[in-house]
Amino acid sequence: TKFTIMFRCIFSSHVWSCQGWGLTVTLGVPKAKPEVSAHYGLLLSGRTLKGSLFGGWRPKSDIPLLVEKYANKEIQVDGLVTHDMPFSDINKALELMLQNRCLRCVIHMPKRQD
Repeated sequence: TKFTIMFRCIFSSHVWSCQGWGLTVTLGVPKAKPEVSAHYGLLLSGRTLKGSLFGGWRPKSDIPLLVEKYANKEIQVDGLVTHDMPFSDINKALELMLQNRCLRCVIHMPKRQD
C-alpha cells in the first residue's frame, strides 16, 4: 500500500491537495472567500473532502464543558505547556518550536494601553 501524508498551509479554499483520488481535510475557515468550489467530477472520481473546526468539537456546547472540567481539575492541561513567554519573545518561541524543543508554548499578549 502506498500513501502520502501532506500538510499544506494554504490561504485559499479552492485548492484540493489530493491528486487523482484521496482525502483532503480542511482545518479552520479562511478569512477571505470561505466558500469551497469544486468540479463535480472530482467527487465522482474518488476524491473526498472533509473539514474540521476545533478538532471536531462543537464550540457552543463542548468548549464550555472543557473549561468547566479544567476548572474542576477533572482534566490536566498544564503539564502539556512546556514554555511560557511574553509576546516580545515570540521569535524565541518559534525558534524553540523549529528545534523541536517546545511542545506547547503560551504567549502572553501585552496589556492594552487605553
